Amino acid sequence: MSSLHKSRIADFQDVLKEPSIALEKLRELSFSGIPCEGGLRCLCWKILLNYLPLERASWTSILAKQRELYAQFLREMIIQPGIAKANMGVSREDVTFEDHPLNPNPDSRWNTYFKDNEVLLQIDKDVRRLCPDISFFQRATDYPCLLILDPQNEFETLRKRVEQTTLKSQTVARNRSGVTNMSSPHKNSVPSSLNEYEVLPNGCEAHWEVVERILFIYAKLNPGIAYVQGMNEIVGPLYYTFATDPNSEWKEHAEADTFFCFTNLMAEIRDNFIKSLDDSQCGITYKMEKVYSTLKDKDVELYLKLQEQNIKPQFFAFRWLTLLLSQEFLLPDVIRIWDSLFADDNRFDFLLLVCCAMLMLIREQLLEGDFTVNMRLLQDYPITDVCQILQKAKELQDSK
Repeated sequence: MSSLHKSRIADFQDVLKEPSIALEKLRELSFSGIPCEGGLRCLCWKILLNYLPLERASWTSILAKQRELYAQFLREMIIQPGIAKANMGVSREDVTFEDHPLNPNPDSRWNTYFKDNEVLLQIDKDVRRLCPDISFFQRATDYPCLLILDPQNEFETLRKRVEQTTLKSQTVARNRSGVTNMSSPHKNSVPSSLNEYEVLPNGCEAHWEVVERILFIYAKLNPGIAYVQGMNEIVGPLYYTFATDPNSEWKEHAEADTFFCFTNLMAEIRDNFIKSLDDSQCGITYKMEKVYSTLKDKDVELYLKLQEQNIKPQFFAFRWLTLLLSQEFLLPDVIRIWDSLFADDNRFDFLLLVCCAMLMLIREQLLEGDFTVNMRLLQDYPITDVCQILQKAKELQDSK
């Protein structure tokens, strides 16, 4: 470890040990990348995503309160109608007369259960193929959810619920564009050999099952947006960061902490996932056009070339912006980019500059290429040095 790196770690530790965290100083440090050592990134992200307050003295009580709240969400929402919830002191309900699987009443618990299954099937399909370039999400977690897996609780796991449902996966294939079974080529596409997954023994669960639970709870609590394909790519890096932290407490509670950080992050970017807002000033269409308007200001020659070839930002920037570049780079590089995004005061304005920088850094190839070559470049971005990209984006920001 270099002396410079040791010095950076010490700078972070000095900021984080203060009774009241100096947010601007933390942002400044984090923008240049958070060290992997000592659980610094996990803690910094929780502060930058407004999960932990700046006052250290309140951390213990807030974490305990939020983790218990998440446990309550699990008790209330991962259920099967008619199953007795012994740990909640609720007696078995007689559903044979007023409520039954064929009850057409929209308020029927069975009707709700079947509708939830439709959402769950889409989540299940997406989380099973999360980050296929690494084995982490297929491995068993050291901290399975005992609330659900304890045999004395009569809850079924979401995995069993998917296995037992009679619904067909084709009933739901809704993605962000509202198109059934539409896919986009990207680096993390799943080979067919990964379609089969090892079944873990009873009492164990894979990390992807934890992510599935987080997304299902989020969908239940946010029916206006529910689940849209791509959210799995947002929650994945968050959960990975928290679940691989060296601090055993952070790892043990990675699920609850990820849920609340994901919820806070989605509060800032959820408009990207709502089609009816596409053309509003907060919608994804406006942001994609902002990438091109910035490019026009910074590199008019490249802008005109893309316009001449009718390469619209929807062809590539939609995925870049909506998924926070999580599909364009390997996971460690995505995490590094997110350090800067989360640390910036206007982090999603900075994302637009990152996208513009990505275009400018391959300007020579784009100027020489035809439509087909350029589309391939933009959908399979060739530069892997994210520090170079971030440096260019910072130059664009400073030159405003």
